[in-house]
Amino acid sequence: MSKRRPLVAFRGFRSAHNTERGMTLIEILVAMGILAAVAVVFLAGMATSSKAVMISQKSVAIDSLAKSQMESIKSQDYINTDEYDPNDPNKRYSLITISPDLVAQGYAIAISTPQDVISPPVADSENIQRITVTVTHDEKVFTLVGYKVKP
Repeated sequence: MSKRRPLVAFRGFRSAHNTERGMTLIEILVAMGILAAVAVVFLAGMATSSKAVMISQKSVAIDSLAKSQMESIKSQDYINTDEYDPNDPNKRYSLITISPDLVAQGYAIAISTPQDVISPPVADSENIQRITVTVTHDEKVFTLVGYKVKP
């Protein structure tokens, strides 16, 4: 006579026979350790990429502010270098308006006093100015140098 196993609707609570093997506690702990290690590596990668995105956004904002300021200067009336006064709003190139959220984050723009470019081959060299725009944010400083030609 053969021994028959009783039919059980839910097999989770039946006793293990010699031919059946479940997972041991050590196997479960090793699997959970591997899963935890993968999760830690994934989260560390996400944190690193998040930091990289923030740094990239700051660099793009600084670059954009500097280029916008330079384009604004090029569209303004030419001011002779000897008449340029950084303290007089009528005798200097005006600054662009920075959005309040960027100001709150510490972004600032400065324009240095224009310098005449002297180049012997050019007859009207005194009508070309070298203009330096500096954008600062925290410890970062970005300097953009451009030229303005008298029309």
